[in-house]
Amino acid sequence: MTKFEIRGLRADVLISEDERQEILKGVDLTINSGETHAIMGPNGSGKSTLAYAIAGHPRYEITEGEVLLDGENVLDMEVDERARAGVFLAMQYPVEVPGVSMSNFLRSSVTSVRGEAPKLRQFSKELQGAMKNLSIDAAFAARGVNEGFSGGEKKRHEILQLELLKPKVAVLDETDSGLDVDALKIVSEGINRAQADSDLGVMLITHYTRILNYVKPDFVHVFSEGRIAESGGPELADVLESEGYERFAKAGA
Repeated sequence: MTKFEIRGLRADVLISEDERQEILKGVDLTINSGETHAIMGPNGSGKSTLAYAIAGHPRYEITEGEVLLDGENVLDMEVDERARAGVFLAMQYPVEVPGVSMSNFLRSSVTSVRGEAPKLRQFSKELQGAMKNLSIDAAFAARGVNEGFSGGEKKRHEILQLELLKPKVAVLDETDSGLDVDALKIVSEGINRAQADSDLGVMLITHYTRILNYVKPDFVHVFSEGRIAESGGPELADVLESEGYERFAKAGA
């Protein structure tokens, strides 16, 4: 049983050499194996900062707190060590990496995380199967990472990484943004498949409830003013859909 614990996390965004702003103001959250936690909140509430702080983005500085994966503080690890330990981030805006083919990137990533290079034939079969499940054209394996990909194709590529790397916990930062209905279903099926295959813990950051129709959350948390303002079951998402976030913004003012 994997346990992912965020304890009293506070973090600043580094705006310039002389300027910083506190964004996370004491975040507490525990995610166990197989659980899906939806993090919902308005723009500017700190949801993406939470994701990047966990992953180790250099623009965000942790000032207080811990992030424990099975008792080990991942904040003491380098970014690549966090990935090898089992922490995965699907980015809101995946970047292009021209000149590096998708297949080489994925095989290198898998080698790093698993600790040994998979046999080429075995990996090729695994990759082709995962791409087919996500309706990714086989020709994309030879293309540069995310190079010329549409928004939906980039998001599917993120979930392709998730399925191949098999982490312990996945932080999915607005994976549903920019997806049409068909792509949303495909991406959601990939998340559900990854969770079923490895008892993955999921932190699903989103503005909207539509992805929650396909990826069913066990818990829903409202993020406001850099902290979790309220937690509940799946029914809380329906309340947010009908009432919005205004009362939480007022409470944090």
